[in-house]
Amino acid sequence: MEATMGRWMESVGSFFSGGDHIPWCEPDIVSGCEREVAEAEKGSSDELKSECIMRLSWALVHSKRPEDIQRGIAMLDASLGASSSSPLQMREKLYLLGVGYYRSGDYARSRQLVERCLEIAPDWRQALTLKKTIEDKIKKDGAIGIGIAATAVGLVVGGVAAALSRKK
Repeated sequence: MEATMGRWMESVGSFFSGGDHIPWCEPDIVSGCEREVAEAEKGSSDELKSECIMRLSWALVHSKRPEDIQRGIAMLDASLGASSSSPLQMREKLYLLGVGYYRSGDYARSRQLVERCLEIAPDWRQALTLKKTIEDKIKKDGAIGIGIAATAVGLVVGGVAAALSRKK
């Protein structure tokens, strides 16, 4: 019985924690990528600068710090509009933007970006996984919202019923 109860509690905790399979990035990795970009700015080739900026963007959108995620989104948005990227680079940037928006809670924008990414590479496993993660999160948030609404309606109905029973 305890084992069954433990598994049930674990599944409830997993449901509410929103455990996804997208990796997190530690602050020291972000700092290292920032140093790498600063070094690349001192006369390296444009290709090396671009690679360093992509690594920094990856680290930022995978960070646990919301301000890092916002910086990553801003960097990627700017790079999408500023350069003519190859389809592979465009796919990567769209995917990373999708991760950033997912991490910041804008699931609709994230899903839209992943759809654009999948137009470029329809069978790309990372993008398909992110799309499923986004859809699962949207469904879960909807279920929680419905539960909260049902509880509120139940409380109102219960309050009205109690008030009516007191009048009689």
